[in-house]
Amino acid sequence: MFSSPQLLARPWQPSRLLLLIPVGLIMVITVADIVTPGDIVLGPLLVIAPAVTAWFEGPLVTGIIGATAAAAQAFIGWHSGVLWTRNILVQIFALIVLSLLIVVFCVVRERRTRELAQVRSVAEAAQRVLLWPLPHRLGPLQLACVYMAAEEEAEIGGDLYAAARDAEGTRVVIGDVRGKGLSAIGEAALLLGAFREAAHHNAALPELAASLEQSVTRYLADFEPTEEAGERFATVLLLEIPDHDPVARLASCGHLAPLLLSADRVATAPELVPSPPLGVGLTGPDDVTVAALPFGVGDTLLLYTDGVVEARDRNGAFYPLTERVAQWAGHSPQSLLHHIQRDLLAHTGGRLGDDAALIAIRRSPAADRSGGPARLIPHAR
Repeated sequence: MFSSPQLLARPWQPSRLLLLIPVGLIMVITVADIVTPGDIVLGPLLVIAPAVTAWFEGPLVTGIIGATAAAAQAFIGWHSGVLWTRNILVQIFALIVLSLLIVVFCVVRERRTRELAQVRSVAEAAQRVLLWPLPHRLGPLQLACVYMAAEEEAEIGGDLYAAARDAEGTRVVIGDVRGKGLSAIGEAALLLGAFREAAHHNAALPELAASLEQSVTRYLADFEPTEEAGERFATVLLLEIPDHDPVARLASCGHLAPLLLSADRVATAPELVPSPPLGVGLTGPDDVTVAALPFGVGDTLLLYTDGVVEARDRNGAFYPLTERVAQWAGHSPQSLLHHIQRDLLAHTGGRLGDDAALIAIRRSPAADRSGGPARLIPHAR
């Protein structure tokens, strides 16, 4: 039999070191029971050892510690000459029963842990398939994104974002489907797929918005529950950034306006005329108004969903995104989102009430643009 050198050289895991705690407890309680007067009985405290072991070990090791504790109780009785008395036998039996119950608890816990790991694996796979991570660079743009799901065990929910690249520039969508967490994934997946297809077949943002409206309408006609008729919708912000024109064009379908962060640490929100959200009355391209704003080298656009600005602290105060973000205006997109995410979670006490997504887009100097469009089109991992 051959042993791997890596296995032989591997240091103990922290849980193995923690085993010294229950073993030490067994030794201390055993010695203390033996040396104390006969009217002081400490043996029943041995049940603490398997109970402590269950915090960091599985059923097998917990069972071994329980058996060791029962053997220690028997040794105490033998040393005192009362091993076969009814009192000691009842103590040993009770210790064995309690240890078995703790082992059963460990078995149930490990089964649920494996099930949870499988659920998380599926959630991560769904996130990779549905919500592709944005690349760090698309043409002249630097990008970063972050997604925070409201449901603790979910990796994706009702917020969405995607980017599409063509020969002239980049198109980005960020949106929010009504609802949160896993229940909103169906609509989010539909919108993501529709955008990735329609972004390459529509020359202008109004036509793109109308195409997305048609996709949402067809979906709702087939799958919207009768009791929720007219209550399913999605807000989206469509963004178009040409490579060679220092401008950004925006169209809002009920979505929040982004923040424009200039190089001099000023955060402003452009004035947008929002169209109706998708699914509640957008009749065609004429309903969509496109706004244009200067977007030059060094500027950063921060796109976000309402889960960010509607996040509350313990006193019910909303997160002041515009006030907080100005201090990080000169940072890279990745650093900017890192600061916002950390500050947002600190504001809410570590838990969000709704899904939240952010995208930071910065136009780089011409000399800082690496690679060509053909290399930058793919944005899946």
